[in-house]
Amino acid sequence: MGKPTGFIEYLREVATELSPIDRIRNWDEFHLPMPEEKLRTQAARCMDCGTPFCHTGTMISGMASGCPIHNLIPEWNDLVYRGLWKEALDRLHKTNNFPEFTSRVCPAPCEGSCVLGIHNPPVTIKNIEYSISEKGWQEGWITPNPPVQRTGKKVAVVGSGPAGLTTAAQLNTAGHWVTVFERADRPGGLLMYGIPNMKLEKQSVVMRRIDLLIAEGVTFVCNTEIGKDLPAASLLHDFDAVVLCIGATQPRDLPIPGRQLEGIHFAMDFLTTNTQAILDHRLAENHISATGKNVVIIGGGDTGTDCVGTSLRQGCTSVVQLEIMPQPPDFRAPDNPWPEWPKVYRLDYGQEEAAAKFGDDPRAYLRTATHFEGDGSGHVTSVHTVQVQWQPNGKGGFVPQPIPGTEQIIPADLVLLAMGFLGPEQPLLDGLGLERDARSTIKAEYGQYATSLPSVFAAGDCRRGQSLVVWAFNEGRGAARECDRYLMGSTNLQG
Repeated sequence: MGKPTGFIEYLREVATELSPIDRIRNWDEFHLPMPEEKLRTQAARCMDCGTPFCHTGTMISGMASGCPIHNLIPEWNDLVYRGLWKEALDRLHKTNNFPEFTSRVCPAPCEGSCVLGIHNPPVTIKNIEYSISEKGWQEGWITPNPPVQRTGKKVAVVGSGPAGLTTAAQLNTAGHWVTVFERADRPGGLLMYGIPNMKLEKQSVVMRRIDLLIAEGVTFVCNTEIGKDLPAASLLHDFDAVVLCIGATQPRDLPIPGRQLEGIHFAMDFLTTNTQAILDHRLAENHISATGKNVVIIGGGDTGTDCVGTSLRQGCTSVVQLEIMPQPPDFRAPDNPWPEWPKVYRLDYGQEEAAAKFGDDPRAYLRTATHFEGDGSGHVTSVHTVQVQWQPNGKGGFVPQPIPGTEQIIPADLVLLAMGFLGPEQPLLDGLGLERDARSTIKAEYGQYATSLPSVFAAGDCRRGQSLVVWAFNEGRGAARECDRYLMGSTNLQG
C-alpha cells in the first residue's frame, strides 16, 4: 500500500452535506465534494490487511458481507492515495459498470466488513468510489466505447432497472445487438422512479449513463409492456435470447379494516408520481401529494426513508414512521460480530431531516397499525396503532404480539405502505409459462440464470427476490455472461 501506517495516522472523515433544513427546500443532491487532498488521506487509511473482506460479497446471516460485485477496493484506494485517478477508475470499471449509482444508493456492505472496522471506524469506501466516478466524468475519461465487431446475435432485455442496464451493458460489450424494453415512459426502472431525485439525480446522473449506453449501441424501447403492448411470444421469435430483469414490484399490502379508504397508497406509487412531476415540471392527474398533510409511513427500510424525505420536501405538516421491529442498538450486539453487516441504530438522511424540522426521529419502533379510521366521506383521518412484543411461535421463529393498553391513535391524511415487495408481477411469467419457486420468483439457479424456457434467462429481484441494487448488478453481469455463453459457446465476460 502507498501508506502502510495511514490507518494509524489518519482519522475517518466523511464528505460534508448541506444542513437538513436547507436541503429539504429543493430536490437536488445534497452531498458536497471533498477536496482531493482529503480524499487521498482517506484512501491512505486502507490497510495492507492481507485478506480484504471488503470485496468478498459473502452472505452471512442473510445479509451481504463485503461487496457483492467484488470491487477491487484495496487496489483503487492505493491508486487514489498515489494520485492515479484514471488508473483507479479503470480498476473500478473492471467490476462495476455503474459506480456513479452504487456510490450514491448502496448501503456499503463493504464498509461493514472492512478489517479496519474491527477496532476503528472503517475506510470511507463509498465516498472514495463516488469521487473516482465523478472525476472520471468531469475529466472526460468516461466516453462511449462501442464494440469493434458485432456478432449478429440479437438479445431482448425486459426491464431497464439495475439488473437490466447491467445485462445490456455487458452483452453490448460482447458485440450483441441489445434491445431493452421498458414499460415506463423513461428508462432506468428503480433508478429512475423508485429512488428520489435528491438521492440519485435523474437527468445529470441516470440519463447521463443511459445516453452513453445508447451511444454505444444499446436500443431502449419505452412505453412498452411485454405481454400487454407486445406479445411475450414475439420476443422468442424475434430475438436469439431473452433476459428478464423485471424486478420484484408486487408490493406487500396491509389488509386491515379501513384499507379501502382514500389517502392510503403504496410507497412506490407515491415516489413514482413525485419524480414524474419533477421531471415533467407539472403535476400529473395521479400525483400523490403530502403538502399540508399529516403523513404516516408504515414500514422501515430505504423505501420508508425515501418517503420521509419526499414528504418533507413536499411540505407535510407532520410525519410518523411505524417500524414493527425493535430499535437497533448503538453498537454491534454480541450476536452480530464483524464481518457481518452491522445492525446498529442509524439516522438516515430522511430521519435526520425530520428530526431537524420536527425535533425527533420520526420512527416509532415496535408499533404496528391495527385499523384505519375515516371521516365519514371515505377519506382516511387516522391510524390506530398498538405496541408489540416479539414472542416465540413454537416453530422456531418469532411473531409480533400486541401489548394491551398501548393503543395509540395517530392523525393521518396520507398513509404510505412501505412494507417491501412480495415478488415479480405474474402476468408476463404466466404468458411465457415459466417455472417459479415457492416465493413466486422465477426459478433459475444462481450463477446459471437459465429459466425453464430455452434461450430465456432471469436476473435481479425477479429471480432472487427484493434485494440491494448492488446485487442486481451482480446478477446482471452473471446473466449476461451465461447468455453470451449460450449464444457463442464460450464467453470472455466477467460476472
